[in-house]
Amino acid sequence: MSFGEIDKLAVSTIRLLSVDQVSKANSGHPGAPLGMAPAAHVVWSQMRTNPKNPDWIARDRFVLSNGHACALLYSMLHLTGFDFSIDDLKNFRQLNSRCPGHPEFELPGVEVTTGPLGQGISNAVGMAIAQANFAATYNKPDFTLSDSYVYTFLGDGCLQEGVSSEACSLAGHLKLGNIIAIYDDNKITIDGNTTVSFDEDVCKRYEAYGWEVLHVENGNEDLNAIAQAVNKAKQSKDKPTLIKMTTTIGYGSLNAGSHSVHGSPLKEDDLKQLRKKFGFDPEKSFVVPQEVYDYYQAKIATPGAKANQEWDAKFAKYQQKYPEQGKELARRLAGELPAGWCSKLPTYTPADSAVATRKLSEIVFQSIYDELPEMIGGSADLTPSNLTRWKEAVDFQPPSSGLGDYSGRYIRYGIREHGMAAIMNGISAFGANYKAYGGTFLNFVSYAAGAVRLSALSGHPVIYVATHDSIGVGEDGPTHQPIETLAHFRALPNLHVWRPADGNETSAAYKVALESKHTPSVIALSRQNLPQLEGSSVEKALKGGYVLKEANNADITLVSTGSEVYLTVDAVKVLAAKGITARVVSLPDFLAFDQQPEDYKLSVLPDGAPVMSVEVLSTKSWGKYAHESFGIDRFGASGKAPEVYDYFGFTPEGIAERAEKVVKFYHGQKLSSPLKKAL
Repeated sequence: MSFGEIDKLAVSTIRLLSVDQVSKANSGHPGAPLGMAPAAHVVWSQMRTNPKNPDWIARDRFVLSNGHACALLYSMLHLTGFDFSIDDLKNFRQLNSRCPGHPEFELPGVEVTTGPLGQGISNAVGMAIAQANFAATYNKPDFTLSDSYVYTFLGDGCLQEGVSSEACSLAGHLKLGNIIAIYDDNKITIDGNTTVSFDEDVCKRYEAYGWEVLHVENGNEDLNAIAQAVNKAKQSKDKPTLIKMTTTIGYGSLNAGSHSVHGSPLKEDDLKQLRKKFGFDPEKSFVVPQEVYDYYQAKIATPGAKANQEWDAKFAKYQQKYPEQGKELARRLAGELPAGWCSKLPTYTPADSAVATRKLSEIVFQSIYDELPEMIGGSADLTPSNLTRWKEAVDFQPPSSGLGDYSGRYIRYGIREHGMAAIMNGISAFGANYKAYGGTFLNFVSYAAGAVRLSALSGHPVIYVATHDSIGVGEDGPTHQPIETLAHFRALPNLHVWRPADGNETSAAYKVALESKHTPSVIALSRQNLPQLEGSSVEKALKGGYVLKEANNADITLVSTGSEVYLTVDAVKVLAAKGITARVVSLPDFLAFDQQPEDYKLSVLPDGAPVMSVEVLSTKSWGKYAHESFGIDRFGASGKAPEVYDYFGFTPEGIAERAEKVVKFYHGQKLSSPLKKAL
């Protein structure tokens, strides 16, 4: 690329638009946009994107991992023709603004929600995996449907967060040459100069990961050097690339190079001298010269729209020549699952043998993998324990490794739970209806909590296969026995948290999870065998909660999940011998249950008798559904699983003993359903 005065003017416009947003809001981060504007100009000027069709599958992706620099992203989206007006920019960081304080996934042109540092670069790895898989699956010698790149900007904060190390290490192993990461080496964090906490050689670390590493010494001004580095990165087909770009934070500001310009608006005198320095009227804000609009229209918007049209025509010919794959891909691009796919989900009767729900989960994968080419997943080095791999699966690996190929749909994440979760979000964000799942022990989903939260916040319908869900882990002891985990995840908005009690409930969990378009799922699964329950069905379980065992004029309702449901059923017999009538409710997923009509929910948890929950986990999430709770509000214990259950009183007799106390305590009281609240 050759650069002239129009490029300099465009860079200055980006810089000033960005600081004007921050100043108008009197809140935000002007420093990084001032330093990174040249890189943004160079990268966006060669990106393949169509602002009028932000979801075009063949587009290049741009991820702002250092999301606090979002004024830079909003400037680029506005200048290049995305649906962001100058008034939107003026409303930066205001309530209900289309330019919120950090990028949010639902906005046009924003690929992923970023802000928690390290997540964006990790999402970019997921997008790169999805692109490589998509290309290997659908490209033909005479049809290239996908050859896009994933560009990402990141800073020192992203490099210090451990999640980025997990994801980037895997990216190097997988030889993902479609990632181009630009590292804003400005040596400043909130605490001050990075010398106070961070003086490692980042380049050597990334070289050790298997990345190509390049260096642009003057990122403030040298557009040619930036462009040459990006072009060189594109030639690296079997290595991801990190471009270390040395910049001055707050370039051009009176406080350039200082941490004070990181997260505080520029003062008025600084703004005026900055505008004057870049050749703009010092008294005017939010100024965009028409020639800058024209440049980006000619450089990005018009070619992008044309490329999109050409791709559409190519895909139409592809569908004619390869009708089966063309039909499949058209369905995926429409966000639809195959008609009747769920008929492959297994169902069970009480005559079927007792099976651990982690094994039942494996049976689901084995039953549906061939129906759902969009399903892609793996495990954080626990495949034999999580049972997340179907027998015919091909591993997603670089073809040169001899371990698999890029068309493979099983990912060996290694011992990288947090990286796995963030990568899954990126795979989902890529598009093409990818259904990403990842397995680990339930207790270690907590390692991934930052990315799980972003799954829910962003609406990525990924699936966390969380086995070893209770004190049933036994001998591994308290370090591996989840107690608070489900209470934590149940507290997250927009997250299904399933704890199925048998095979039918397991199939229901996967049906909801795979059909979801905007809600992720945690599916908590047992290590120990559980019987197939009388009264369960996929249809009932889809509602999140249902009456498993009804009884007229019941003295108590026992509501339970997972491995405690069959124990609760057996406790009913113990109570009957004492003259106490009990009904049993299985509540495998709170969110699905909450979405049911009020009259249905009250039929499950009605007025008139106390409700007691039974679950070998924290009782902290049960206040909405039960008057009393039998659970564990301490850490677990090491021992054989049946002995640990007995130790904590989770036996039919132990449940019945507590239920009897509850019945006596509430006897004679007029009770409303715990679902009935004033607010």
